[in-house]
Amino acid sequence: MSETAVPPAQAPAPALTHRQILTVLTGLMLGMGLGALDQTIVGSAIRVIADQLHGQTAQAWVTTAYLVTATITTPLYGKLSDIYGRKPLYLTAISLFLVGSLLCGMANSIYELAAFRAIQGLGGGGLMSLALTIIADMVPARQRSRYQGYFMAVFGTASVIGPVIGGLFAGLDSFLGIDGWRWVFLVNLPVGLAALAVVAKVLNVATERVRHRIDYLGAVALVVLLVPLLTVAEQGREWGWLSSTSLTMYGIGAVGLLLFVFAENRMGAEALLPLRMFRQPSFRMGNLLNFLVGIGMFGGLSSVPLYLQIVKGLNPTEAGMMLLPMTAGIMVSTGVVGKLISKTGRLKVFPIVGAAFMATALFLFSLIGVDTSLVQVGLTAVTMGGGLGMLMQTLTLVVQTGATSRDMGVATASVNLFRQTGGTVGAAAFLSVLFSTVGGRIADSTRAAFATPEFTAALRDPEVLANPVNRTFAEALQSGGAAGIDINDTSFLYGLDPRLARPVLEGFASSMDTVFFVGGCVVLVAFALTWFLRDIRLD
Repeated sequence: MSETAVPPAQAPAPALTHRQILTVLTGLMLGMGLGALDQTIVGSAIRVIADQLHGQTAQAWVTTAYLVTATITTPLYGKLSDIYGRKPLYLTAISLFLVGSLLCGMANSIYELAAFRAIQGLGGGGLMSLALTIIADMVPARQRSRYQGYFMAVFGTASVIGPVIGGLFAGLDSFLGIDGWRWVFLVNLPVGLAALAVVAKVLNVATERVRHRIDYLGAVALVVLLVPLLTVAEQGREWGWLSSTSLTMYGIGAVGLLLFVFAENRMGAEALLPLRMFRQPSFRMGNLLNFLVGIGMFGGLSSVPLYLQIVKGLNPTEAGMMLLPMTAGIMVSTGVVGKLISKTGRLKVFPIVGAAFMATALFLFSLIGVDTSLVQVGLTAVTMGGGLGMLMQTLTLVVQTGATSRDMGVATASVNLFRQTGGTVGAAAFLSVLFSTVGGRIADSTRAAFATPEFTAALRDPEVLANPVNRTFAEALQSGGAAGIDINDTSFLYGLDPRLARPVLEGFASSMDTVFFVGGCVVLVAFALTWFLRDIRLD
């Protein structure tokens, strides 16, 4: 099932002191923090943003658009940085991200926001992968987990600050004369400008540049492969999964796959993602696991902020605070695992335990309902964070150990490519599952509620109907049943009588349980595969 493997010899890393490495890390962490902060801010505020732009059921486009462009550009950043150097590409990534952030703050519809998030993704694709590549250039493999732990600390800190700031801005009607939710994106500007200044000053580490031809055909083929399939994942519930439109998209995606394989085979060692790298067991299995973990992470977690705000009735700031236990789990497990890897040089056990923790957490999330204690939710979130902390850095190291110095940029970029591809599939497909099932679940809960005296009494109570929100809801039920409820804007739930709101909340909770259960099944597959990882010993 496993065998001890020794990574191939690599060129010696530049002889930098710990202090010099930390100086470079300052700039890298600011850039990485920019991307991490943006993801966590948006996650806690998306319900309010979607309500403001009247696009709750289309909110997946906001996440999917960013992930598509970030996924496609990630391997390009790796290849281009090998040619032109890490620093100019890292500065380019930050600049594109800032332009996208400014445009997002000016969006006037959910589809405009999705388009501008795509521009953000053009920069976001380089923020994480290039930072990890630069560390790989500087630090030997065995010590790398120690410094990657700093990145996970930044990720964790952004996870702490992001939801709170996002919730705060989303809860404001306006700030400095601008809609509060727009600051969720505009706050990136001062952080990004600081990152630009620091990176321009301190990122002066010399790395060996490698002459490459750019695989533009491979990049185009990747677009043809991913975009149609992700579009079906988002729109399949409306089109029908086997409709002629969906089948056409599947066909275009298949053509993209064939074109991608042709392009990569044609380019050989210069391919966007060289096919020869798939012959390396650590690369092949590591990135398969990255893909599955990405599905579970992005797909499963897309429902946590929605559950907290829609079902539990928390405001965005409170929902952001409820994500702190997950952050604590990430930070603690990352720190402990980093020290253990540095001490022992062993990797395999941590992906196994991490996948077990993550699958367990998702299955526990699939049991939550309207009356679930927030303490239970918090404890489950700690478990989820602990699993993520073990998986994210160790799977990066698994892939890097099979790469030569010539391929380090491409190999590290591939980690984000597969993780983000999985995340894109997960976010689009799971939110599609959520909104394709929630209408029926609400209808079932509403029919059951009509048989209860509490619900029928509320519908007849003059004091209840004196509230315009209750009266509008009651009229919608009488005219069209559950089909008359508009779930594109869920803000009406906050003013609704609890007895009337109950079936709607139960419907949402039931659909979210389905999303978490599917995510748990995906990560359970990943857990089974972690046992087949090679038992790599880092030098």
